[in-house]
Amino acid sequence: MKPEQTERFFIEELFNKTQDKDILKSEKLEEIDKLTGDASTRRYYRIFTNKDSYVVCLDNPFDEEMEKHPFLSVQQFLADNKIRVPQIIDHNLPRGYSLQQDLGNETLLHHLSTMTSSEEEFRIYKVIVDQLLELHRIPKAAVKNPNLFQMSFDHQKYMDETRFTFKYFLNFFSKNHDENFIHELESLFDPIMKRLASQNMVITHRDFHSRNIMVKGDKYTFIDFQDARWGIPQYDLVSLLEDCYYDLKEENRQKLKRYYYDQLAVNIHGQKSYEEFEALYEDMTIQRVFKAVGSFCYIYNWRKDDRYLKYIGFAMEKLRRLMMDNPRYAELKSKLYQHYYAN
Repeated sequence: MKPEQTERFFIEELFNKTQDKDILKSEKLEEIDKLTGDASTRRYYRIFTNKDSYVVCLDNPFDEEMEKHPFLSVQQFLADNKIRVPQIIDHNLPRGYSLQQDLGNETLLHHLSTMTSSEEEFRIYKVIVDQLLELHRIPKAAVKNPNLFQMSFDHQKYMDETRFTFKYFLNFFSKNHDENFIHELESLFDPIMKRLASQNMVITHRDFHSRNIMVKGDKYTFIDFQDARWGIPQYDLVSLLEDCYYDLKEENRQKLKRYYYDQLAVNIHGQKSYEEFEALYEDMTIQRVFKAVGSFCYIYNWRKDDRYLKYIGFAMEKLRRLMMDNPRYAELKSKLYQHYYAN
């Protein structure tokens, strides 16, 4: 898609300033294409020179030093710790500009559409799980920048995300409920969130799903990591294996879950047994998938973007199957799905 003329002029000006720093000095800008955006307000463009291609991201202007920038500071930390993230070639923070490595157009989600066997699916996910393990093994002592990872998934954060879904999903899906119904749901979600908040924490990506992993050749690169924070290891693992965009084969899901547990040191995850790890994984699935439902509704309500509506039913049925035959969730399942199926 071709950008508007004013957008093109703006990007040309910024790229010229990059070259004024003797970066890509020998390359000539030839073409600019506007890329389809993600669920954020950031705008992306692919630029082509006579030698290569790059991606320009335009975000809100930022007037502080790079060490405080929500994206670039995290990118630098992850790259320094050998996590595969896009290379940053140049930036101009007051103009909201960053020039990045071009990772191509293929997300993991799209790449999976070409898979022809469950063995191939497992092989790909195992490579990604190995990279995720490297992220979760980074010790707290490695965080030298005091501006990094100042937030964590505590009880308040989990409940805020749950209430977010109450607001946008229940009001979007049906207005046939009252405050008492919401309070009852809160009281049923609350013990789940308390269990999650009481566990050991690692650095989490925060949004680790198949749309945020880019595939180029045999390399898998993580993107959209600017909201990284402290959370339990299961947070990212659930985001990947219980992805609302892609239904991983159940046998592979179970094998990958066990593989992750076996590879991560006990002193990092803190659980005494695989059964305890799996019980927290189930709690995390309820929180993570329910939050995703709220996000899908929010995007539609506020941006009129209907691309995500098709994932709501899939997510709700995933939660129902998880709660089925599990006495810990019996009352929550009954309350939530009597309402959901009645509308």
